Amino acid sequence: MVLTAFLIGLVLVVVGLFVVVIRGVALWKQGKRSGKAITSELELFEERSARTEQLLADSERAQADLQAAIERLRASRAQLQVLLGSLEGARRSTRWLRVFLPTR
Repeated sequence: MVLTAFLIGLVLVVVGLFVVVIRGVALWKQGKRSGKAITSELELFEERSARTEQLLADSERAQADLQAAIERLRASRAQLQVLLGSLEGARRSTRWLRVFLPTR
């Protein structure tokens, strides 16, 4: 009777250990698969993040170039306005000469 109970207990312990080992292996395999999936997604995220940082740096550089171009344009427009004012003044002061010039 004691030997039977001992054998039944031993069989239950062995079966229990077998189930635990099988589930442990399954959990380990699932962890490996999940780890690979997470790693690949993290690599994708890092790649996209690096690309976004590069685009942001390019955008900032382009913004600085645009500001410089705007400043050059303002200076050119101011210069143009001065030249147009001088031309208009010259036209006003020489308008009376048109009477003596032949027309085309």
